[in-house]
Amino acid sequence: MARCLVRLAGQALSGRLGKDALTGHISDFAIWIDDFAAIWADWAARTPGPHVLIGHSMGGHLSLRAVAEKRVLPDALVLSAPMLGIHPAAVPSSVLLPVAKVIAALGDRRRPGWKHSEKPKFPPVNRAKLLTHDEARYADEAWWREQRPGLAMGAASWGWIERALSSIHGLEKRGVPESVRVPVLLFGTSADGLVSWPAIERAAKRLPNARLLAFGDEARHEILREVDPVRDRAMQAITAFLDEVAPAR
Repeated sequence: MARCLVRLAGQALSGRLGKDALTGHISDFAIWIDDFAAIWADWAARTPGPHVLIGHSMGGHLSLRAVAEKRVLPDALVLSAPMLGIHPAAVPSSVLLPVAKVIAALGDRRRPGWKHSEKPKFPPVNRAKLLTHDEARYADEAWWREQRPGLAMGAASWGWIERALSSIHGLEKRGVPESVRVPVLLFGTSADGLVSWPAIERAAKRLPNARLLAFGDEARHEILREVDPVRDRAMQAITAFLDEVAPAR
């Protein structure tokens, strides 16, 4: 079984493209979709199936969008805490998007949207409280950042925020989720402080062939980097799902 885990420009050792060295920016998410579609076509052509696509957070968003746009056609899709909505979760993207457009237009679109970490006004010292309960796995990230300073990443730009909301709004349009026939496993947590859990629930109901694994206060955004009982439950669900819908040949 061949599996593709989405890693995106603007993260890892890719350029950030913002106003400074750490701010993540993109002029349009379609650029990433184009890049990913090209990578997928090459990879799928030279590897045996079944082909499985796994995406986390923003990678989950782009994975679902690429499938919905028929740019890639995996045998199964796994979405870990996908960014199908952002906070405040109670406000629909149709309301957040025009607000973001105005704010982005007030200055350089590449300027950072906030000062600290992934969430506005959230002190970096408390960043782990957004991501995982597992102190050792979180410390491992800090170790890697020390070894490779290029991994450091700051806030998203206002341009990124506006483009993200535009992409989210596009995925929410009538008929878009309903057009995805690929088997999908989604999992996330109602305690997520970065992406919208209600949006994940709504998507699971609209996707014709979807299954939803729900976590609560025991899990934070990075479920696959959580404490063992949480992580093991997710991994077992992924294994069972893939064994059923895309078994290795």
